[in-house]
Amino acid sequence: MDTILNMKKIFLLIFFLFGCSSQEDTHLEDPEVIHQTLEQITEVIIHDIFSPPVSSRVYAYVSIAGYEGLVVNYAHYRSLDGQLHGFKDVPKPDASKKYCHLLSSVKAMMTVARALTFSVEKYDDFEKNTYQKFGGLPSEVYKNSMDYGEQIGKRVLAYSKKDNYAQTRGLRYTVKQNTDQWTPTPPQYADGMEPYWNTIRLMVLDSAGQFSAPAPIPFSKEKNSAFWKELRQVFDTVNGLTEEQKKIAWFWDDNAFVMNVQGHIAFADKKMTPAGHWLAIARTACRLTKKNSMESINAYLRVGLALHEGFIACWNEKYKYEKVRPETAINKLIDSQWKPFLQSPPFPEYTSGHSTISAASAEALTHAIGENIAFTDSTEFQYSHGVRSFQSFRQAAEESSISRVYGGIHYASGCAEGLKAGKKIGEYLNEKVITKMRGE
Repeated sequence: MDTILNMKKIFLLIFFLFGCSSQEDTHLEDPEVIHQTLEQITEVIIHDIFSPPVSSRVYAYVSIAGYEGLVVNYAHYRSLDGQLHGFKDVPKPDASKKYCHLLSSVKAMMTVARALTFSVEKYDDFEKNTYQKFGGLPSEVYKNSMDYGEQIGKRVLAYSKKDNYAQTRGLRYTVKQNTDQWTPTPPQYADGMEPYWNTIRLMVLDSAGQFSAPAPIPFSKEKNSAFWKELRQVFDTVNGLTEEQKKIAWFWDDNAFVMNVQGHIAFADKKMTPAGHWLAIARTACRLTKKNSMESINAYLRVGLALHEGFIACWNEKYKYEKVRPETAINKLIDSQWKPFLQSPPFPEYTSGHSTISAASAEALTHAIGENIAFTDSTEFQYSHGVRSFQSFRQAAEESSISRVYGGIHYASGCAEGLKAGKKIGEYLNEKVITKMRGE
């Protein structure tokens, strides 16, 4: 018993001496607090059934808040103040006070998450248990840290209110009745998702069309046309899927709301979004490479920005071209009973969202963590889709892209052009957004 008590005293001494004092001093170091906070936010996003674009918005603002709550304690990292369009006047800590900036980071993230998601009661136990981990802090330091985190969170929320999101709620897509344009697909026949997402304020890119894809292969009923060939490719691929291709398709499905219809009964499955999948890959890579708290939140931030900008840019292409989904075209031109392996999502085909945001995220993670980081992704294990291993983030992005052809929901051209655009977006973000100072 005496040994245990002595160990506790030593721990508390280390905590108070090195854990959370002024911003110039060494800080409490526990990246798991960061990882677990983002995991909890993902659980609520899944429960609330946020669409892929909307989930990317939540992750972006949450990661900005977490980053700003922690960055002040790291001399070799730079604030985002003035680096993102319209983001400025970030609160600074009071030099006369002592803080635990890891606690401030968590509080900032949770302040934003509670405002941008619905099922906030699901945060209650998590926050209570998390804040108890900081119970050894002097009460003044604890209060200073919580207050500062809340200030950061509120500043980020004020920033979010000017991004045109509220103005796009309730706006609907007008379905065209042309054979060559997108129309709702079974079994939901849902309206076009987020038709005005390209009007959401960008954080880094100059415009939604900055990295536009070339015009898609034009629709044609001619059997020797380029369109017919890519349509047949999808048809033949799905009809002849190997077991490995089926596994790849399922692993990268990331459909937040899959409608199942059995006779007169319909029920839905909730799953992780593509944005959540890439945040989970970031978490896996950070744990694998033993990144500290600041390195971890930096990785989440860079992926969050890649997702945010990638979805806006991709949705600009989707609703500019309104390209018909393979399922619709095959049912009209080849086989009226044909179904894709995966459920077609409710928005136009070109370009592929998975391809775009995966390539952008891969560039973000390569910049934040490193080239050729081999890892095993177990994100989909909870959905009974196994695990997959990759030699790099870029290899994972390429597999994510081709999975959409295996799923029967994209043409190869939509995937290829999405990958190209996403890579350019990721490279641009890496160049424009400076977090860790060069040479450090």
